[in-house]
Amino acid sequence: MKDWIEHFRAAAHSLPVSHVWGGHGSALFVELGRSTPTTRRDGRLGHAEGEVGLMVEWSWRIENERSIVCGSWSDEVLWEPNFARLVGQRVDDIRTFGRLPEIQLSLSGGFHIASFMTAEGDPEWTLFDRRGPKTITVSCRSGVVAECE
Repeated sequence: MKDWIEHFRAAAHSLPVSHVWGGHGSALFVELGRSTPTTRRDGRLGHAEGEVGLMVEWSWRIENERSIVCGSWSDEVLWEPNFARLVGQRVDDIRTFGRLPEIQLSLSGGFHIASFMTAEGDPEWTLFDRRGPKTITVSCRSGVVAECE
């Protein structure tokens, strides 16, 4: 069995945060490394994708060294200015924590992004490695970190 977290730790190490955006509901997307433009199905320009990406569907927070600066339950007016603070920060580490693996992305500048599911089921995060010909997608399924087929 491949250690997927180690794969993503190595792939993302020192990459800059290139784009952070909120998706449907409270979904959070963090794009790392060189950005590639995307086009939506309707032909409009979509959000740029990084070489490596993190998506947390819900229940996430952004921390600095001393507090939570915002999260999925914060007033959305706090999101954009805090997303902007992350752009340009570099990845120090990616790791899981907890009995059911939650994800934490540690950045330069003392910032951390963490998932923390509060509903039934699995933690709702996904990592994307878009560097090769086929995107590698990994998430937590039935309490284990595994590649999505």
